[in-house]
Amino acid sequence: MLSLHLAVALALIPGRARTDISARLREGWPHLVGPGEAACPSLESLIAAVAPEVADPGRAARDLGPRACRALDDARAAGADAVRLGDPRYPPLLASIYDPPLVLWVGGDLDALLAPSVAMVGARAATPGGCETARWLAADLAAAGITIVSGLARGIDAAAHTGALQAGRTVAVLGTGVDRVYPAAHAGLARNVAASGALVTEFVPGTAPHAHHFPMRNRIISGLCAAVVVVEAAEKSGSLITARCGLEQGRDVMAVPGAVRPGRNRGAHALIRDGARLVESAADVLDEIGWPARPRPSASPAAPEERDALLAAMPLGEPVHLEQLASVLQAAPAGLLARLSELEVAGRITRAAGGRFVRVGG
Repeated sequence: MLSLHLAVALALIPGRARTDISARLREGWPHLVGPGEAACPSLESLIAAVAPEVADPGRAARDLGPRACRALDDARAAGADAVRLGDPRYPPLLASIYDPPLVLWVGGDLDALLAPSVAMVGARAATPGGCETARWLAADLAAAGITIVSGLARGIDAAAHTGALQAGRTVAVLGTGVDRVYPAAHAGLARNVAASGALVTEFVPGTAPHAHHFPMRNRIISGLCAAVVVVEAAEKSGSLITARCGLEQGRDVMAVPGAVRPGRNRGAHALIRDGARLVESAADVLDEIGWPARPRPSASPAAPEERDALLAAMPLGEPVHLEQLASVLQAAPAGLLARLSELEVAGRITRAAGGRFVRVGG
């Protein structure tokens, strides 16, 4: 069995070679990445065998060995766990993909990586409506016992994590070390995620954010899950990389439809045209993955005085922006949006362009 130290050292090999190391180990030395005990070659021999791109395996081993020790020390100092491929705690769904990470660094509850999970991804520059959709959909899925997996990015990712935390737990896959939060503004969100779920990454502690790390982490987001749900993705959205990874890994891919203009949903609509299941509610996702729905208590309706205050702030027939209502009523836009949706269903208001609402009832 490959020791944790050797696994970390191999995972530190720079460049393109690192993404193929787990596949090469499985092909040449399957006993090293499986359960049980077996004689293990030296680090130099392993580097020569699984990373032929490395010109001097001996020199690389002398560099990578001490770095692996420091990484493990840093993880312990940060209160994080290191789990190598072949460890019984390693997520089996992720282990089944072509190129699973040799080592996962986990902050939080390791069991969160073994629970039934659905990935939810989408635009960073998401609209308020897209974020609200991600929040309630994630909350409903979490209430049904599903762990929501996303990437801690701005926009849809953050909304999905936030929604899941309202009713269950969530896992954030990072493009940095487990002790580095990116973006920094999400430090509080990351702490909340780790408190009930987990932060997970393939990058050693201390690793800073780099652009090429984030496409790499997308295969982990989809690899941990039974399905990938795309919420609000433009034609060239990075979330489509996660969807493509999911398809290559044999995962169900689904998408939430949205407004046609101004093109913020072209990527999601393209997935639907190509056969992805259209998602309108958590029930659609649960049905697709074969997970039984749990009844969830309905949210308490707004008090009559709250309804009256909201309607009173909306002159009859005049479009009013959500942010304007939030300012007048000194209320959070997300909370107002839920009440506005309720009034819309009741026929008291209608939606207008530009995130505005119009009162149509008396």
